Amino acid sequence: MSDRPFHHGNLRAVLLDQAEAVLRERGIDALSLRELAREAGVSHGAPRSHFVDRSALLDALAERGFIRLADEMREAVSRVPGDFAHVIRAAASAYVSFAVREPALLDLMFAAKVDGPSEAVRNAAQRLFDTMTDIMSAGVQAGAYEAGEVGRLTLLLAATVQGISALVTSRRITTPQSEALIDDAVTRFLRSPAGA
Repeated sequence: MSDRPFHHGNLRAVLLDQAEAVLRERGIDALSLRELAREAGVSHGAPRSHFVDRSALLDALAERGFIRLADEMREAVSRVPGDFAHVIRAAASAYVSFAVREPALLDLMFAAKVDGPSEAVRNAAQRLFDTMTDIMSAGVQAGAYEAGEVGRLTLLLAATVQGISALVTSRRITTPQSEALIDDAVTRFLRSPAGA
């Protein structure tokens, strides 16, 4: 049974919370709408009013993950001094920390679907990418880059943090090693030709 009591109107949130816990503890193969309904104490058909099928549940989890990751990156950046090196480091650390806490969710967020992501997932992923674009645009304001470099450097930031996250979650490197890699990446970003 769920720790979060079901109240009329919040079944969707309860099911998503439970699904995240199952994903975290037992993996994606253990996710079942019927099992989530049982744990929530509702009829096995009740989740279908929120998720037409398991794929819709997975999309909702991915959407929620992208939104939360974007919010965590923005929050981390808002807590550091205005120096761009601190900003980019805070953003990268927030991304990797999310990956360490939620490796299965991050995998789900970036999993390829045969029919492509839903519009909601695309929009949530764009929110994350927009967050990274805003962070790299701060580098333009700080004089580290030229405006024309933001798009390319945003892709480079995304690839860098996703790569470091993959190395940590696959246990190729330790979390302390990831922090050293983040420091190296920040140094490289600040030495880019546009920032020189």
